[in-house]
Amino acid sequence: MSQADHIFVQNCRDILENGVWDTDMAVRPRWEDGTPAHTVKKFGIVNRYNLREEFPILTLRRTYWKTAVDELLWIWQKKSNNIRDLRAHIWDQWADADGSIGKAYGYQLGVKHRYPEGEMDQVDRVLYDLKHNPASRRILTNIYNFADLHEMNLYPCAYSMTFNVSGNVLNAILNQRSQDMLAANNWNVVQYAVLVHMFAQVSGLIPGELIHVIADAHIYDRHVPIIEQMLRETPAPAPAFTVDPSVIDFYAFTRDSFSLERYTPCPFEEKIPIAI
Repeated sequence: MSQADHIFVQNCRDILENGVWDTDMAVRPRWEDGTPAHTVKKFGIVNRYNLREEFPILTLRRTYWKTAVDELLWIWQKKSNNIRDLRAHIWDQWADADGSIGKAYGYQLGVKHRYPEGEMDQVDRVLYDLKHNPASRRILTNIYNFADLHEMNLYPCAYSMTFNVSGNVLNAILNQRSQDMLAANNWNVVQYAVLVHMFAQVSGLIPGELIHVIADAHIYDRHVPIIEQMLRETPAPAPAFTVDPSVIDFYAFTRDSFSLERYTPCPFEEKIPIAI
């Protein structure tokens, strides 16, 4: 069983056995047929992934990690808020007629800010500090910009990253306000594990821990039987993750800069309905 499988199983069992249902409350999300999408949830889950030990990808079901990397690069490299710059169609339902999701995600990372060293956006500030100020306790990004929330088609779920260098090791904390455990949990974990590897490699550091803080970790009502089936599966060991060592420029990474060997997830045929 991989580290990611173990943590996922523990989280889901805790939510199903000890979580709180919101069936007596008015909720915003709806299923495709218009039915309210209720959840059972736990507040304040904190998961730790040691990236030096293994890559945190689920084997209980396949995580389409290349597509997850595409979205990561769309946000952090392209700093885009337009789905026409994205290969996948995962953002289609939140885009307007021009393909924009508003002033969200990549848009916020690309906004320039003035520093003593000059104008930089949030990503370039992280890159600068990791190389020039690694002892800093101020290396972070935040895309939950209250001034622009009214112009975002979806408020950010994963909204901040805090980076910390200890010796030659890069650690990070991902803060997330809301997490759909079945559809998105491992997707986000994989993305931000890759991001830590990217920042570490171009900064001459070693990837360390990724800590994932989730305020509202929930399982949707129509996902419960799917989760219960997954928990009966026999997971496999974690695959081997590698990064092309020749890439030393953050903006030179592509989806093909990363590879997984011996990734053998359990068969999974269930279609996952998504609440909007």
